[in-house]
Amino acid sequence: MEAGFPPPQQSEDERFMRRALELAAGAAAAGEIPVGAVVVCGGEIVAEAGNRKEANQDPLGHAEILAIRAASEKLGRWRLSGCTLYVTLEPCTMCSGAIIHARLDRVVYGATDPKAGAVRSLYQILNDERLNHAPEVLSGVLEAETSTQLKLFFRELRQRIKT
Repeated sequence: MEAGFPPPQQSEDERFMRRALELAAGAAAAGEIPVGAVVVCGGEIVAEAGNRKEANQDPLGHAEILAIRAASEKLGRWRLSGCTLYVTLEPCTMCSGAIIHARLDRVVYGATDPKAGAVRSLYQILNDERLNHAPEVLSGVLEAETSTQLKLFFRELRQRIKT
């Protein structure tokens, strides 16, 4: 970087994805699969969550579901039009359904999920023309970081299981 020139601005998408990565790290520290989600409306975070399936003993404890629920409560509405969901991992079928029903305008995710992804990997729920809503989707934001975080978690988990 040359002297006198400010550093390049990170994109809004990267900024909010970095917050989702922090939430995912917190989930991992609690023994959860490291997924973090942030709901942004009007350029501000209105809700955020990390996975809590184990802590809550709840199969619905995905970060996306928890963040969507919290955003609806905070905003006092179930329609989250005008909002963007940032999530570190490609949403599954359950979370994709919630995204459709919540009418989120946009979904931004980091790592793809070849085993359970329902946005582009296994299914393409969010752009299924038979459904009544189709949010804009941006994938691969901070993909290297989100993917590495997940790979390290599972590598460490396998090591703990072995020993």
